[in-house]
Amino acid sequence: MKSLTEYMTFNVKSRRGFVNITPDIRKLVTKSKVQEGLCLVNAMHITASVFINDNESGLHHDYEKWLEGLAPHEPIDQYKHNDTGEDNADAHLKRQVMGREVVVAITNGELDFGPWEQIFYGEFDGKRPKRVLVKIIGE
Repeated sequence: MKSLTEYMTFNVKSRRGFVNITPDIRKLVTKSKVQEGLCLVNAMHITASVFINDNESGLHHDYEKWLEGLAPHEPIDQYKHNDTGEDNADAHLKRQVMGREVVVAITNGELDFGPWEQIFYGEFDGKRPKRVLVKIIGE
């Protein structure tokens, strides 16, 4: 069995944002030389997410609006977590909704996606570096 472990670092300059990381993950699949297997992509921070969806700017706008409606950032005193001196309780909740990781099959040496699927890094408390784990295993 072959395996590859890589760490990617993202530093989104705004508080929230979405980054299409599909091209980076494809390069790692090629580097791994795995033809049949699995690719795990995991946000290693509790206020960031990895998810799969369409790469369409209107959808990303809708996510931003929807997530802010579910867990608005302000007023920050609405959240007990922020009593610790932080102001990111909403980011924890947004991450919970969007998920921490994805697993994609590798078939014939390529990510085996459905139509329009892409992998995204979602940032909900940015302006600092955060890591993403990529683990590829297979034959």
